[in-house]
Amino acid sequence: MLSTLEAAAIMAVPGNEKTKRGTYRHGDLRNALIAAALELARQGGPEAVVLRAATRQAGVVPNAAYRHFADRDALLHAVSQAAMAQVAHTMEAEQAALPPTETAAAAARARFRAVGTGYLRFAQEEPGLFRTAFHVPGDMTHAAADTAAGSTGKTPFELLGDALDGLVDAGLLPEDRRPGAEFLAWSAVHGLAVLLIDGPLCGLHPTQAHDAGQHVIDMIERGI
Repeated sequence: MLSTLEAAAIMAVPGNEKTKRGTYRHGDLRNALIAAALELARQGGPEAVVLRAATRQAGVVPNAAYRHFADRDALLHAVSQAAMAQVAHTMEAEQAALPPTETAAAAARARFRAVGTGYLRFAQEEPGLFRTAFHVPGDMTHAAADTAAGSTGKTPFELLGDALDGLVDAGLLPEDRRPGAEFLAWSAVHGLAVLLIDGPLCGLHPTQAHDAGQHVIDMIERGI
């Protein structure tokens, strides 16, 4: 017997029933499970991402998930990448909202600061997804994967790298100090983000948290 979602997918477009059902199982169902698991992560962080809960949220039987994810770790990885893409979208939105500047140097500096501001904003607005984004993997293997990219096709790590390259092009960052600068900048901003959502700074007033973020970005600018 078909589930409600499977039946809806089959009826959505006229045509061969067998083909439409296969398309759902091998495409839309995977995306539906990721979307369901993202909502679980939003509410409870990475610990809330469980195959059975995701299938229940998506309206399919538990065994259906195993057609697309070998186990819970596979689903969690997919959700981590999707959450990372949302971090990228927020950083891109922060850059897109920047007002016009009079000089290339001012524009490069503003774009660099927007990377950090967007990163911190996402952490505070979506702590569950932020925790999930950085739950896996344990290395840089997927830092440039398409599944973690925003609308520009760049991941958060790549957006940071581009912003730093912009500082070099504008003459604000000496070229010999560019190598590895992204790791220093990322470490400082990520450390503050964790302190704000899971550490002793979680009780700061939003204005204080914003000011702290800007001061950290100031420190990064002076230090790199």
